[in-house]
Amino acid sequence: MSSPSKRREMDVMKLMMSDYNVETINDGLNEFNVEFHGPKESLYEGGVWKIHVELPDAYPYKSPSIGFVNKIFHPNVDELSGSVCLDVINQSWSPMFDLLNVFEVFLPQLLIYPNPSDPLNGDAASLMMKDKEQYDQKVKEYCERYAKKEHIMNSTGEELSDEEDVSDEESGSSDEEEDEIAGHADP
Repeated sequence: MSSPSKRREMDVMKLMMSDYNVETINDGLNEFNVEFHGPKESLYEGGVWKIHVELPDAYPYKSPSIGFVNKIFHPNVDELSGSVCLDVINQSWSPMFDLLNVFEVFLPQLLIYPNPSDPLNGDAASLMMKDKEQYDQKVKEYCERYAKKEHIMNSTGEELSDEEDVSDEESGSSDEEEDEIAGHADP
């Protein structure tokens, strides 16, 4: 592996050739979305998320930026931005890791073993520690409302705001949400 650009190309191609649906943005390999399914035998099983990935110029020496596009209820994922709080991506990244590690190991582990003591979503962390049964129910509710195949098909990969709530869109909610959604034309 002679250069970061060759490594980037190889890692993205490995991801594309695996079981993951990868959608490039602007025909480049620096930014793309990946269809991610909740791990089996977890609260997130059956959920489908669009994960936005940005690779810095210095990848693999610098970690990728990873974020959930559609909503997820999890202590270590910011509900508004979708940012992920995961040590192995944010602090202890190594060039020995690749994108398959992110989708086959790191994200599944994050969903199976949330860390409420280092939260990005304080409400999820608090609920998980105080009332695990109610937390489990809310996770499943979010999966049902926001993490189905049709939810990721409706999103364009452009910045999705938390106001772009598919179930509210279908029931015809506020004007602000409709204005937001109107800005995302289908091709």
